[in-house]
Amino acid sequence: GCGKERNFQIIKVGVNMPRQQLYERINRRVDIMMDSGLEAEARSVLPYRHCNSLRTVGYSEMFDYFDGKITREEAVELIKRNSRRYAKRQITWFGRDGEIEWFEPQEKEQIIEYIDSQFGE
Repeated sequence: GCGKERNFQIIKVGVNMPRQQLYERINRRVDIMMDSGLEAEARSVLPYRHCNSLRTVGYSEMFDYFDGKITREEAVELIKRNSRRYAKRQITWFGRDGEIEWFEPQEKEQIIEYIDSQFGE
């Protein structure tokens, strides 16, 4: 086979929440990131903006703000929008994986029971 033989078992668990609730949490997290110094952090890595590792949601929008292409407020809104879009792509990607067993965030007991039931199979 192509795969490397591994001496462990993979158990895939997904946690799903209503899209609107997810988007509200993303928006709130971006506000917290801004309050926690994302702008100063982005300024500190500005000399390395050409690096692929910095071409990500958050930095890209802040760099455009530093360049005067958009306002700070527009940068924040774009970070929120682009984070929501990224999350949507992740949901689509993980949704194609038939091995993932999906749960709601509050179903902690069911998640533990599912994991326990998978051992020894």
